[in-house]
Amino acid sequence: MADVVGRLFREFAVTLGVTILISAVVSLTLTPMMCARLLRHTPPERQGRIYRWSERVFELVVQRYGSTLKWVLGHQTATLGVAAATLVLTIVLYVIVPKGFFPAQDTGLIHGISEAPQSVSFPAMAERQHALAQVILKDPAVASLSSFIGVDGTNVTLNSGRILINLKPLSERKVSASEVIRRLGPALQSVDGITLFMQPVQDLSVESRVSRTQYQYSLEDPDGAELNVWAPKLVEALRAETALRDVSSDQQDQGLLTIDRATASRLGVSPLTIDNTLYDAFGQRQVSTMFTQLNQYRVVLEVQPAFRKNRAALRDIYVRGTGSSSTSAGPAGTGIASSTAATAPPTAPATSVAPATAVVPLTAVTQAVETTAPLAIARQGQFPAVTLSFNLAPRASLGEAVRVIEAATQKLGLPPSIQGNFQGTAEAFRASLSSEPLLILAALVAV
Repeated sequence: MADVVGRLFREFAVTLGVTILISAVVSLTLTPMMCARLLRHTPPERQGRIYRWSERVFELVVQRYGSTLKWVLGHQTATLGVAAATLVLTIVLYVIVPKGFFPAQDTGLIHGISEAPQSVSFPAMAERQHALAQVILKDPAVASLSSFIGVDGTNVTLNSGRILINLKPLSERKVSASEVIRRLGPALQSVDGITLFMQPVQDLSVESRVSRTQYQYSLEDPDGAELNVWAPKLVEALRAETALRDVSSDQQDQGLLTIDRATASRLGVSPLTIDNTLYDAFGQRQVSTMFTQLNQYRVVLEVQPAFRKNRAALRDIYVRGTGSSSTSAGPAGTGIASSTAATAPPTAPATSVAPATAVVPLTAVTQAVETTAPLAIARQGQFPAVTLSFNLAPRASLGEAVRVIEAATQKLGLPPSIQGNFQGTAEAFRASLSSEPLLILAALVAV
């Protein structure tokens, strides 16, 4: 068996196989010779009570086995019928019995990913994340938690956060981690403007990416616009399925700022410069770390609070261009602290010819409009991709969830250019399931 299941059981399989081979060699070579050397006939006068009792039991077993063997040999047709019925029943059970992968493990840790609207600000995100933490800490099974927000290697956008929940020992909480997650669900839904997706932390995980829930299904398409249209439709279809819970997507396509690429290119302003400038002003750019004897403090770059209250603050932000001839605006706003943003001199004229490195107002190369612009574009291989994640409903199996998703994609009628594939645990499950019939056949042949 290939993939992670085969690797996990490979040592066990080799050990068992070698043990059977050694047993066969011993049975055919050493055992007869040891019987000749060690077994001795015991005369009746030297036989004890236990010996005679055990011999009678053994003779009864042999007689019973002989009588049943004679009956089976006298009814060969019925015996073959029973064997065939057993084989058919085994195949039927193989098809209808729910199939799963590794059982959910209770390690005492729960990993949560929070998601707020894609236009959320950092202070609003911090407030909503704190509200989630307060609700979680009220649960009697929770010992403590750690909460993180901000853009880093794990959180690629500002509207997502991380919560790691430490549970009390199982002897104190009396319920499993999965039951704690289900119990926290209704209480967390009362927190407005943010959603928390949770899953138990597993010691053994085959996931290659961080997702909001336990299992993953990805869609990839060379046409990113087409993918952005069909991915939400599949999410809505899967949310209607009773076998799935907490269906979510990593799609981030609700940005509010679009770049006028023609103007930006003419002024020598790259999209990366605009992105860095906005992150310097409104993100959480770490520029330094202050170390003390007992702790360390991160220095974060941002504009003053008075300059980030509304969209009008974008008029006070300037970016550096590299064009040889461009026009810079008049006096800039104040309060901008940025490593890539700059302000025009207070005495600058209303119109001037810029030098080789020009200072360009941000509003000259961007537009703040209500549209669908991506905050981040995920890729799988060379193509844009959207990863859908889901949990299983109570009493639902992973095999049932796989069938439900495959049926939903066929019913929805996705374009041929969109390719769907399971990822992580679900992918390993399908790989092991595909080779399982051959594994069972090989086992039967070996027996």
